[in-house]
Amino acid sequence: MDTMALIRQTVQRRRTFSLTAEPTAAAAVRRQVREAIEDWNIPVDASVAVLLASELVTNAIKHAAGALVAVFLSCGRDQLRVEVHDTSCSMPVLIDAPGDVEAGRGLMLVTSLSADWGCYRTPSGKAVFFILAFQAGTGRGGSRSCAR
Repeated sequence: MDTMALIRQTVQRRRTFSLTAEPTAAAAVRRQVREAIEDWNIPVDASVAVLLASELVTNAIKHAAGALVAVFLSCGRDQLRVEVHDTSCSMPVLIDAPGDVEAGRGLMLVTSLSADWGCYRTPSGKAVFFILAFQAGTGRGGSRSCAR
């Protein structure tokens, strides 16, 4: 007897956009991430998602030499994934920055507030990502998917 199994789609939604590597990019990524969370009805803490996305974009602008930063948002398998691609080949380094310094705590935030994070090399540089797991009761109507 032949049996067919339904294969669950791993990515239900995807959005990609580029930002000019300038100080306004952090505000632009916050707007885009918040809009995607609302449009897709994703049950994650939007304030955490926009904070972490802003941190990654700020790091990309600070450390990369390129004029553009690419951002990839994807939603599926009960999680939101945000990737920031830049032209630097230098991989990020997690440091234990003291509380009284002005900079250097971005990756500490990403580590402590995300379900997972990481980085990988790309043909043009690197990508740094974080994942937020869906939370019950965080999305509109209590939905646990980002389906249409």
